[in-house]
Amino acid sequence: MRQNKDKHIVVLKGGWSAERKVSLDSGKACANALKKIGYRVTEVDIKRDLAQLLDALNPKPDIVFNALHGRYGEDGSIPAILNILEIPYTHSGLLPSALAMDKFQAKQLLLSAGIPFPTGTIADRETLACRLPIDPPIVVKPINEGSSVGVQIIRENASFVDFEQWQEGQKLLVEEFIPGRELTVAVMGNKALGVTELQPKSDFYDFEAKYTDGKTVHKCPALIDGNVSAAAMKYAELAHKVLGCRGISRSDFRYNDTAGEPGKLFMLEVNTQPGMTSLSLVPEQAAMAGISFAGLVDWMVKQARFD
Repeated sequence: MRQNKDKHIVVLKGGWSAERKVSLDSGKACANALKKIGYRVTEVDIKRDLAQLLDALNPKPDIVFNALHGRYGEDGSIPAILNILEIPYTHSGLLPSALAMDKFQAKQLLLSAGIPFPTGTIADRETLACRLPIDPPIVVKPINEGSSVGVQIIRENASFVDFEQWQEGQKLLVEEFIPGRELTVAVMGNKALGVTELQPKSDFYDFEAKYTDGKTVHKCPALIDGNVSAAAMKYAELAHKVLGCRGISRSDFRYNDTAGEPGKLFMLEVNTQPGMTSLSLVPEQAAMAGISFAGLVDWMVKQARFD
């Protein structure tokens, strides 16, 4: 405790992405945990104002805990600034963050490493309004958003597609829809913590299902074929390594077991700054591995560095 009091940590939270509310919750939870174990903590609600950020980092803190989510928070923008200032920070560096945030580029890299993904391509809103590049059912999502922001499932004989939720010219990832189960695997350092199955009570695991208490049932550990569980953890660890992640990451999967087990496993994406709220998956898997929330954030702080 006394040693921790000598360390000043700035927790960056909020931001201006579509995931602002989630980031505020993550930042508050992490800041409270860090305070309880003796760190001197300053919380900063980041605005779209570089001068404000630089002022918040002067004098330099010992460490920045990056609790931002979404674009500009976990796409490498913040690590770039902290690298210049030579301030150690939590989570992945500039390149892994930027790569993982671009779902299509990350997919190409991880496919080459032998990780299975759904078949897909890139399109924009205007193209989709004219024709679908893949026969439905398909999933359409922005290539650089998280928390299921802008995700839409277009089913066979769909009578309505909400084109207004996407911006003009916005790059969208169009992939085959994989039926079955939703799985996720957290990686801490280089080791997978476990596999969780997510059972949303709505049509799919959307933003509301992720962040509204009671909307999704978490099965941790997932009750699936043992070989599939082992494969999911192996792929998550490999993705963490190939992208060059550090600290915590979380890989999301679809598991098609509609013809029985064992089924087919597909990775969807890698999150370099997963949520740290009371409903978040990484703290839940850490707890199953015997790691408290305070222990988790303390470990993250101790891994902090700049590139």
